[in-house]
Amino acid sequence: MTHLRKMMLEELQRRNYAKSTISSYIRIVEDFSRRFNRAPDRLGPKHIREYQSELFTKRKFAASTVTIYLAALRFFYTKTLKRTWSTAETPYPKKIFPLPTILSQEEVAQLIDSALTPYHRTLLMTLYATGVRRAELTRLKVTDVDSKRMVIHVQGGKGRKDRDVMLSPKLLDELREHWRRLKRKPSVWLFPGNRHHSSDQPITTKVVWQACQNAAKRASITKNVHPHSMRHCFATHLLEQGADLRSIQMLLGHNDLEQTTIYLHLSERHLNATASPLDSLKLKGESPQEE
Repeated sequence: MTHLRKMMLEELQRRNYAKSTISSYIRIVEDFSRRFNRAPDRLGPKHIREYQSELFTKRKFAASTVTIYLAALRFFYTKTLKRTWSTAETPYPKKIFPLPTILSQEEVAQLIDSALTPYHRTLLMTLYATGVRRAELTRLKVTDVDSKRMVIHVQGGKGRKDRDVMLSPKLLDELREHWRRLKRKPSVWLFPGNRHHSSDQPITTKVVWQACQNAAKRASITKNVHPHSMRHCFATHLLEQGADLRSIQMLLGHNDLEQTTIYLHLSERHLNATASPLDSLKLKGESPQEE
């Protein structure tokens, strides 16, 4: 497997895949190999189908997760081993599109105010004020904050794309307070890691997750809240305040406008713009009495 691992690593790096994707793909192929206790180049479509079935039935993975597993295996067989891949024999699972959880602005304020530490509060405010993904948040640099143009540069976002997002005056004040609180002023990362926030490396995405989970618990918010929820709230609340979909698409870094239209299903302004047909019915004033 060591030789195959090296081959796959080289193919992924040659195509400039993100480090997180490289790590994930290699881990998946190694897991697949361990499942059948055989080198992956000695496994075929029959084993892939069995493995895919177990991901659903035994491991209870979501369809989106299984799709990532299949993508990793497909890369290994088509790019590393140069074999053919039949989507008819190993089809991708049918996608499910659940609506994301949205907090009201009052709930977002409660969440931020319930942050465990000032550092966590700044993280949550930055997530909501910019709509960045949690991985993008961890990689923000001090030089990305452009107070003259009042924008934040998001470099190397999903799909290796750069974009600019707005810098709220309120967030700028918070980031300046955050800078003053740091005992060791960072030279690169806006949010340095380790317990005392003095590392030369940025925080991990786990820190962002914990900041959100701890705040939700302290605020007694029962909705399923995670860092990506703040991104959804950012987009939905912008739409409710009158921003157009195209602008929101650019701020979120979506490839396709269709990705952004989901927020039409979540915006109170759009949901309440059309009355229910029940409201136009002329019903009797009283409900029938039970016998």
